[in-house]
Amino acid sequence: MCDTFVALGSATAGGDVIFAKNSDRQPNEPHLLIHVPRRKHPPGSRVRCTYIEIEQARETYEAFLLKPSWMWGAEMGGNEFGLHIGNEAVFTKEKQGLPALLGMDMVRLALERCRTSDEALFFIIELLGRYGQGGNCGYEKPFYYHNSFLIADPTSAWVLETAGKYWAAQKVSGVRAISNRLSIGADFDLAHPDLVRHAVQQGWCRNEEEFHFAKCYSNPVVTAASGSFHRQAACGQALIQNNGQITVELAVQVLRSHEPRVQKDPYAHSSLRSVCMHAGFLFGDHTTGSFVVSIKKSRATYWATGSSTPCLAAFKPYWLTDAPNSLVFSEEQAEKSLDFWMRRERLHRAVLENRIPSLPEYLAERDALEREFQEAAAAGEGAAPDTLVEITNWAVAKETALVTKWLARAEGAPAKIRGNPYFRRYWKTKNRKLFTAAPRLR
Repeated sequence: MCDTFVALGSATAGGDVIFAKNSDRQPNEPHLLIHVPRRKHPPGSRVRCTYIEIEQARETYEAFLLKPSWMWGAEMGGNEFGLHIGNEAVFTKEKQGLPALLGMDMVRLALERCRTSDEALFFIIELLGRYGQGGNCGYEKPFYYHNSFLIADPTSAWVLETAGKYWAAQKVSGVRAISNRLSIGADFDLAHPDLVRHAVQQGWCRNEEEFHFAKCYSNPVVTAASGSFHRQAACGQALIQNNGQITVELAVQVLRSHEPRVQKDPYAHSSLRSVCMHAGFLFGDHTTGSFVVSIKKSRATYWATGSSTPCLAAFKPYWLTDAPNSLVFSEEQAEKSLDFWMRRERLHRAVLENRIPSLPEYLAERDALEREFQEAAAAGEGAAPDTLVEITNWAVAKETALVTKWLARAEGAPAKIRGNPYFRRYWKTKNRKLFTAAPRLR
């Protein structure tokens, strides 16, 4: 489960494109921040994706990937040309195929090989037709789905929604939010040549005049159970209400939002309908990683948590540079990125166990830090790469000190998970598994 949204320059306060995503996945699945440099590859090279091997490009581009620890692909990310992509699970009437490319593999392949949203759109369509999509996407238990994508660059954006080999695409105008549901109707700009004919043959509509992509191809039961209608509506409403004045701060606020039912105490309830998703139920996922990016033609400024639960986490600034930093790691340093996520996950689990003596005090300190980070990032606008790395390292050090302080204050406090009996048992089981078994790394 996930939520992704974009505001083009006409809708933002500063004229930049703002792109944001929560990655909602099984709660014990680590979410890594990985930097991939630009590389040249010998003729005939191949690349091993999560399940299948395909031809490698002669050159791949520099990219920032936010990815599940055990997959080759990424949930979201951006590249050196300002191209940004996020994917969503969608549930359709089309049958699941054999292991092939995952939606996450397609995100990474497009970021490594494309420069613009148009180019990425047609590239993912080509991947879908050539290799297909399929394979288990679950970490601790099987989970199968098809994919949709939000694709943006410094001037334009597309929504691409798929059902098996079929697809429809719509150009974004102003703002757009997508979630775990097909949302394109009959007003698509591009589509698979057999999209309508196939729906008529399957009896999902009587003729072309009746055709509506989402209504025809969606699995209505699973889609409704996902809570995606409520999450997409919450994101979309915030974008529309603030059209013309959308900022990074607003995007962060949306990613941290909860449905009214759990707003007072989100750490004692599961909620599939919250944009900041909290697990605790049989079908529940959890927000395991988040980012917001301000995309300008000259440079993109990222705000990433490197941790789960954005309502607890601090968003830290990052810029795509070759220089090492303490927030985003190379693929060879995946273990360090895992340690980064795990340390912050301990704080989340301490909150669930009611071991943090004053959560409002922690949140106030976090908010004060974020204001410092925002001021430092604004002051560093146009600075040299070395200065940007220093800002990132300084922000991470400050946030690490905050996490360390509050973990120390939680040390020795008795664990007392709140919520209903199922919720308590669910998190006791997850905590035991997370801290006794080695997390899976690719």
